[in-house]
Amino acid sequence: MIKDISNLQTKLQTLLTTQKSLYTQGRVADYIPALAEVSAEKMGVCVTTIDGKTAGAGDYQVPFSIQSISKVFGLVMAMNRIGDDLWQRVNMEPSGQPFNSIIQLEWEKGIPRNPVINAGALLVADVLTSHFSASKLAFLSFMRTLAHDEAIYIDNYVYQSELAHGNRNAALAYLMKSFDNIESEIPDVLSHYFTQCSIAMSCEQLANSLLFLANKGIDPVTNQAICTPRDAHRVNAILSTSGMYDQSGQFAFSIGLPAKSGVGGGVIAIVPNYGVICTWSPPLNSFGNSVIGTNLVASLAEELGLSIYH
Repeated sequence: MIKDISNLQTKLQTLLTTQKSLYTQGRVADYIPALAEVSAEKMGVCVTTIDGKTAGAGDYQVPFSIQSISKVFGLVMAMNRIGDDLWQRVNMEPSGQPFNSIIQLEWEKGIPRNPVINAGALLVADVLTSHFSASKLAFLSFMRTLAHDEAIYIDNYVYQSELAHGNRNAALAYLMKSFDNIESEIPDVLSHYFTQCSIAMSCEQLANSLLFLANKGIDPVTNQAICTPRDAHRVNAILSTSGMYDQSGQFAFSIGLPAKSGVGGGVIAIVPNYGVICTWSPPLNSFGNSVIGTNLVASLAEELGLSIYH
């Protein structure tokens, strides 16, 4: 039962104010140098509903690097393109290991545990690279279509930074290639993956672009089917079990929403049959999730009664 949202704008502003000083509890990601240059004090929150309402506060219209949130969109594109064949090459189980674990991939003979850890997202990038003649362009076009905004762009500075510091992702990809689970050439797969991670979007643009997952696969703005209801269910299920890395169980236990984070500081949470919450604050906790972002989603879910388990 979703509670009164009449003063949502005011609620968001108040929540941001209460979180203002907590950015010092986390650390901005620095293993991609371009991300380390973003101000730790930036923060924004946006809620968009399937009936067309948007409320936001703080830096919710400022573009930031979406990073691993891009994995959600890549997964939908791959499911649409090759269907259930995808699940022969990647599993759908929580990993219990760091998101960039090489050990687990070795144990499991090159089959990633799920599509939202790095190995799984690289596998998905391989599917897109081998099934689209211009996969990077197709991905950007998909994002612009979903957000209804042609201004969305790839941040080339972030892309170059990723490319120069992507050795661990390269190791994951080459390991999967050694098990014959990557079809394309590794440099092409990495280039696609780093490109999608380098897309810059605001909280508002991200929230708009994910509404279809809150609406059984249908974009509520155009009434177009983005994916099947079954696939929307599957994506939300994977986000519930694995979207917040090693904090996924705790997040489901305490908050109860399908969610995905990115090391750029973004967090998205899907509220089925209602809408999408998107937050941004760059400092991360030890799990790689935004400190303030997870707090904001938790507070909103509590205050508005948004958990899917109610």
